[in-house]
Amino acid sequence: MLTSFTRPFLFLAGALLHTAPVVAQTPQSEVVRPPDLLVLVDRVVPEGKQIFGVYSITPDPSQPGLLRVKVWEETPDKVLARNETIRCSPAEPLRVTNDGQRLFLRHLNPGGQVTLANRLDHLVWWATCFPEQAGKDPAGLGPLARQLGYSGTLRESEQTLPGRPR
Repeated sequence: MLTSFTRPFLFLAGALLHTAPVVAQTPQSEVVRPPDLLVLVDRVVPEGKQIFGVYSITPDPSQPGLLRVKVWEETPDKVLARNETIRCSPAEPLRVTNDGQRLFLRHLNPGGQVTLANRLDHLVWWATCFPEQAGKDPAGLGPLARQLGYSGTLRESEQTLPGRPR
């Protein structure tokens, strides 16, 4: 069911899903990372290195209060880059992301509980809204969130919308 809260974000579905993730099959030694990449996760896995970050944070020209960001996912055998939209509002913090097939509207609770299920959402949100906090553990940012006007008591939820037909 679409709510009045969700309807304004339907316009994002077309933009985000038409810019499907770009996948490059490039050996890791040849990958050139964006110069403004804020690395949020950098870990060694059995096959090599895994890097996750955000870059190119800009205000959305058509929707005041929204930010556009590019997400970088690098694994030993591929690089994935995709567009996302973030809302930093204390009343309705949000991450809009996609997997190339579906659009995800994730309503967040900065200053609230951070779990394995929502950790990446919070990492992206904090790095986009407050780049100086990029890479810091979001579970430890509760006091800062409350100082910035976030209640820490919002209900987190996710809405999944279908993408383009196959």
